[in-house]
Amino acid sequence: MKTKSIFAMSALALLVLGGCQTPQQKAETQLKEFITAFEAEVKPMNIEAAIASWDASITGNDADYTKSEEIRLKLTEVFSDSVRFAQLKQLKDEGNVKDSLLARQLDVLYSGFLRNQVPAALLEAVIKMETNLEKKYSNFRAEVNGKSLTDNDIEGILGDSKNSKELEMAWNAHKRIGQVVAADVVELVKQRNAIAQSLGFDNYQVMSLSLSEQNPDEIEALFDELDNLTRDAFAALKGEIDAYLAKRYGISKEKLMPWHYQNRYFQEAPKIYSVDLDKYYADKDISALTATFFNGIGIGVDDLVASSDLYEKPGKNQHAYCTDIDRSGDVRVLCNLKPTYGWMNTNLHEFGHAVYAKYNNPELPYFLRDAAHSFTTEAIAMIFGRCAGSPQWMLDMGIITAQEREAITADAYNAFKLEQLTFSRWAQVMYRFEKAMYANPDQDLNALWWSLVEKYQMLKKPEGRNEPDWATKIHVALYPCYYHNYLMGELLASQLHYYIAQNVLGAANVDAISFVGKPEVGTYLKEKVFMPGMRYHWSEMIERATGEKLTAKYYSMQFVK
Repeated sequence: MKTKSIFAMSALALLVLGGCQTPQQKAETQLKEFITAFEAEVKPMNIEAAIASWDASITGNDADYTKSEEIRLKLTEVFSDSVRFAQLKQLKDEGNVKDSLLARQLDVLYSGFLRNQVPAALLEAVIKMETNLEKKYSNFRAEVNGKSLTDNDIEGILGDSKNSKELEMAWNAHKRIGQVVAADVVELVKQRNAIAQSLGFDNYQVMSLSLSEQNPDEIEALFDELDNLTRDAFAALKGEIDAYLAKRYGISKEKLMPWHYQNRYFQEAPKIYSVDLDKYYADKDISALTATFFNGIGIGVDDLVASSDLYEKPGKNQHAYCTDIDRSGDVRVLCNLKPTYGWMNTNLHEFGHAVYAKYNNPELPYFLRDAAHSFTTEAIAMIFGRCAGSPQWMLDMGIITAQEREAITADAYNAFKLEQLTFSRWAQVMYRFEKAMYANPDQDLNALWWSLVEKYQMLKKPEGRNEPDWATKIHVALYPCYYHNYLMGELLASQLHYYIAQNVLGAANVDAISFVGKPEVGTYLKEKVFMPGMRYHWSEMIERATGEKLTAKYYSMQFVK
């Protein structure tokens, strides 16, 4: 009887204590319980979805795509739960969650649920359309004279051939994917808009930025600023490009067409300077160089290389990406490596994403074990990708001699500057096209595309061309309203480069440094960028890591002089 009385008194005491909880304690207890239950349900589903998507991109098999689609639908159903969303909304509206770590998880989960609070039929339709489009892009091969060509093959022709007819045929062959997918992409855009409008947003582009903690007006202002910063410098360099290419192809500058600019979109700089970076990588093992570099700065990647798929195979996705399977170390990279400067850059880039994911803080809550923002992981990828064209990095990695470094440094910098400004203008096209497309998908998108290409890239539209060339870019269909993050990533990459050079390495000459064999660089990045994860809003993370908010001044200092 005595024991029973003690238990009864304990239960009563707990009841009294529970009833005496403050609004903050009550709200935070509810949120903790919600998070625990939701993580237990959704974590294994996320893992299964990531593996299914990975398998589909490796094999190109219909069965794998079907499985990936089915799991994505299940995940969407979970995040569409209106009862759970109502719980989160009430907690958010009441404002009683004061603990910073819990409040941050609440923000992240709320945004994840909000974007899915639409009719299930709409969400299911979008997922099915995306899966179908992914399959079409992955399986498409350009054909020239009856020969099937990969994207690498097309890039090779555009980069190497001096025959205008051959260039035109290769460029046109690749653009035929636009006719295959354009109608589907437009319908997908309208479905995405329907979702956004059902949630009270003007369109999907506005929703996408807002729910990723970016103010659409601020992004617009940033791109206007960058347009003003880069326009004149790019115009001058474009004159150099045209003079060089006209001489290369034996034609007048007025006859230069988009297929003369050495890649499918003029998103990369033509090789107009005497330095040929490809030749330095022609006999190199790109994967081995990548591993040596990262391991040398204290960011081990041997396990990541072992779990990745880095070379071409039939049916495989022809692009490159990194995926974090479980937020606990299973991180994989997909590439289609060739011994070229471009693939050296890409592999370093993708493993930049990979180390950001690998070195998250395992003590952080599951839902905060991710990059502060998609563009912050892009910045890390870019700061490493840039190394591939740095003569000092190439010397320190044993790729070139000291004499070769001296011989190519000036041209390598000019090529780097041209690469950055070329990409900056291309990113303007992508950002502004998507913004306008989602505002009005029924407009003449073919004309819109070429008006932007002519304005920002200063390319000439082929006479009478009226094809859905905008739809040939896979990002428009499958990675919507994301491209602006690449340019924001470049800004942050420059900001981090200057901070590391001056404050971590104590370098007097910021432009002449490399990170090779500098473990202090890895330590800084792990502690200040990787491990904070989503603990802070991206703006706060950047300020904590560099002492300043995101700014364009370092990008301008590097490339607009």
